[in-house]
Parts: sequence; C-alpha cells; structure tokens
Amino acid sequence: MKTVKIKEHVLTGISFMLPLVVGSGLAIAVGQIMQRMGVNEKLSNDIVQLGVYGMGMMVPVFSASIAYSIADKPGIAPGLILGLLANDIKAGFLGGIFFGFFVGYVVLYLKNHIKVPKTMDSLVPIMIIPLLSILFCGLVGIYVIGVPLVALQAGLTGFLQNMDQSSKFITGAIMGGMAGFDFGGPVNKTMSLFADGMLIEKIYEPEAIKVMCSMVPPLGVALSVLFARKKWNRQEIEETKIAFPMGLCMITEGVIPIAARDPFRVIFSTTVGGMIAGGLSMMWGVGSTIPSGGIFIIPFMIKPFYFTLALVIGSVTTAILLTLLKPNASEEIAEVQEVKLDLGSIKITKGE
Repeated sequence: MKTVKIKEHVLTGISFMLPLVVGSGLAIAVGQIMQRMGVNEKLSNDIVQLGVYGMGMMVPVFSASIAYSIADKPGIAPGLILGLLANDIKAGFLGGIFFGFFVGYVVLYLKNHIKVPKTMDSLVPIMIIPLLSILFCGLVGIYVIGVPLVALQAGLTGFLQNMDQSSKFITGAIMGGMAGFDFGGPVNKTMSLFADGMLIEKIYEPEAIKVMCSMVPPLGVALSVLFARKKWNRQEIEETKIAFPMGLCMITEGVIPIAARDPFRVIFSTTVGGMIAGGLSMMWGVGSTIPSGGIFIIPFMIKPFYFTLALVIGSVTTAILLTLLKPNASEEIAEVQEVKLDLGSIKITKGE
C-alpha cells in the first residue's frame, strides 16, 4: 500500500510559493519606504500594488503546486482555480492546503481510470481531466468543504486577533519553541506553514517569530562559543563558523551537526531560547510582512527595534543555557583518527 507523502507535497507547495511571497513582500516594503521618503507618489503606489498582486496569488500558487506535486501538470489548472476559490470564500491558507490535496488526488484518480478511444488520448490531459476536475472539485468546494473550512479559518484568525497579553506570550512561546526545536525539521516546518498562512490573513506576528526563531539556534551557539571556548571542541567551533553566517540568513540547518553530538543540551537550550524570543515578540506586537531573509529584512519589520531586542534576548538565553549545561569539551573528540592503508596488500586481477 502506497504511503501518502503529505510532507513532500506540502514542501513542494512551499518551494513554489516562497519566491512569490518574498519578492512580493519586498516590493510592498520598498514601495512603502519610497512613500515615507516622499518619492513619486504614483510610482510608490504602483510598486506597492505589484506586491499586493503577488501576495494575492499566494494561496492559488500554493494549492496548484500541491496538486502538481500529486498529479503532475494536469493538477495545475484546477489547483489554481480552487486556490482562487479559497481566497474568494475566505477559506485562507487552510483552504489552499485542503483544496490542493483534494484536487491532486481527484486528478490522479481521473488519470488512472479514464479510458477513451486511442484517437482521443490527446484530449484527456488538456480537456477531459481539467473540465471534470474543475467542475467536481469546484462544486464540492463551494457547497460541501468550503463551509467548515471558512469557519475553522475564521475561528483561528479571531483567536489570534483577540488575545490578551498573557495569551500572546504563551502563544508566541509555543511557536518560538517549535521554530527552535529541530532546525528546519518537521516541527519547524509546521510552525512555518502556520505563520505563512497567517500572513495571508494579514496577521504578521507569527511570521516575525518564524524569522526570528530560525536565527536563535545558530546565533545562540555562536555566542556560547564566544562566552566559553572551553565548552566546545575544535570541530564544533569550525562548524559554528559555518552555522553563524547561515543563521544570519535564517538558515538554521547549520546547527544540525552540532546538535547531533549533544542533542539533549543543544535542543533544550535552543527550544527555550526560541520560546523566550517568540513570547516577547508576540507580546510586543512585532510583525513581518516578509517571510524570509534573516537580518536583511529587519528594517522592513513592524517594530524592528523590538524584533532585534527579542532576537538578542532569545539568543543570549540559548547561549547561557548551553554554557551552563555543557561540560568542558574533550579535544580528542575533534581529532580525526589517522587511517593507514597498506597499498602493497592490494592485488588487482583482470576479470574473466
């Protein structure tokens, strides 16, 4: 029995959507900066509007990309249409995800089961499958699936918009801990997906936490190396030199080889640091309209000073915990054992 590769399909959707979101978000930010600087009003507004067009395509592109990942090219057209439907009925990102999978598997079923005369084979992918999948998925989406999806999306959005300060800190801490837990793994990706979905609803705080807490682990490790050199062996220090600049760019995977040697202490420290940073960020109302870019998008943040402050506090928390918890390093761990190879014992014979 085939396994449903949910994670693979969602990641494909994210990979197709991300350049659109980053480019569009930067366009909006650049246009807004030009407006504040008094640059040509029409030009500034036009740049902002270009970004708005791109942001409006997030859900359709995401939905179509998931359908494409499942069913190949025949899934693109119905996936786009169902993504636009998700926008129209206010089903948001949750609707985009669900419709993407729904379309993908309906199209896949049609591809495998539609039988036509050989002379009509060429019509199947360009006419028959698109028409049937658009009609079936669209009508089911409007009259059956859409209602609960809209209610779920509205409930989630309302919850985030109406939180008090203590609830904001707790919610931010949960998201920050998820982002700092597994360095780009499934827990981190789940939080990222949620943050991207809230971005569509113009709720920007989760996106700021995603950006911030993807940087906390590598920055925290680097600060710990700076604070207490004796806690780290030479190999870990060399790996930190790679992880640190990657972390500034919001690439947290550089911490993985460091965490692999001491998972409990490193993961505990980065998770707590992420929780502190995420809780403060949400409580202070920090937001990001751009989903990626690391330190380079800090000037475009909502409340950039508080973003920086929460990032520093979370990173320092991680560094302090690592410094307190880790024992002094044994340099022998970093040494590469010399392997001697006696070439004289190798015989090469011609095969028959």
